[in-house]
Order: sequence, then C-alpha cells, then structure tokens
Amino acid sequence: MASPLQLRRAARVVAAGGIIGYPTEAVFGLGCDPASRSSLGRLIALKGRGAGKGFILIAAQIAQLDPWVTFPRGEALRRILGSWPGPYTWVVPARAGVDRRLTGGRDTLAVRVIDHPVASALCRLTGALVSTSANRSGRPPIRDSLRLRAVFGKRIDMVVAGETGRLSGPTEIRDALSGRLIRAAAAR
Repeated sequence: MASPLQLRRAARVVAAGGIIGYPTEAVFGLGCDPASRSSLGRLIALKGRGAGKGFILIAAQIAQLDPWVTFPRGEALRRILGSWPGPYTWVVPARAGVDRRLTGGRDTLAVRVIDHPVASALCRLTGALVSTSANRSGRPPIRDSLRLRAVFGKRIDMVVAGETGRLSGPTEIRDALSGRLIRAAAAR
C-alpha cells in the first residue's frame, strides 16, 4: 500500500503535468490530470494509440466528476449510484468544452467512482484522474509495478506502490442512458 507521503508526492506530480502509474481493481493504470492538454498528448503518445479512442476518468466521489460530465436523472442515475463505488464504468454525457481527446471525439465520457484503496486515496488528493490501462496499445495490460517499470521506465514520472484488486481483467462499461452493455466485466 502506498504511504500517505507517496500519495501526496504522486498528487504533486499529477498537478505539475506528470504521468503516473498506479494500481486499480484489475491492472495498473496510467493517469494524468484531465485538464492538462500536454499531459493528454503525452499519454496518447506513450500508449501508442490514436486520439479517437478516448479515456476513462476515475474519482473518489461523484462530485469530482461534475466538471466533466452531466449525470442523467431518474432511473439512470439510480443505476449509476447503485454501482458506485465499484468496478463499474458508465458512459455519460460530457460537458461542453471537454477535451475531445478525453471523449474520443464523442459527446460522452466514460467515468467511474473507484473503490480500489490506492486509486481512491489518490483521487481524494488529485480530483478526477485520467485512467487507462498501463500498456502499449494492443499489448496485454500490466498487473505489477516491476513490469510497469520495465515497460515504461523513465517515460512515466512516478509509480505508486500497491497491489491490483481482485478482478482478472477490465471493468464493465455501460451506457448510462440506455443501460446497454458496452464491455463485459472480467471474471472476479
């Protein structure tokens, strides 16, 4: 588990425009400040993928996502709130002006209130954080910090200590308005 000192250091790295690696429910993630245009560009290049894919934002609480998305009301909001915090990602309408590289050029953004202890503690310090699996595009996700350092080395600014959660693969993704499954969850 990351120490409070390490978490504060990681938050400073993010605030300064850096990219960090950190454990999530299933794999190590790469993240940056979603408001940093230069960090987003660097992250896209680091992953080796096109800007049209978009990213997930993770947060420690739903209020941290308010600057980025507009949550639906009624039954759709009840579905979302009933799954959080947890390994459930929802695609919701993005606010006007959100960087198109975050949304992949769509009018929606994928978001999750995370329950992994390290990632959640990190988000309490940083606010919403870009989250993408720590791997080069098309390669298997990384599940430990040693492999993360071997693959990315000094191209990322910091690796936050910790173990990944109990999931064996990526989280479930659903469309918030329709409830439609976009990506099935991995076995637990």
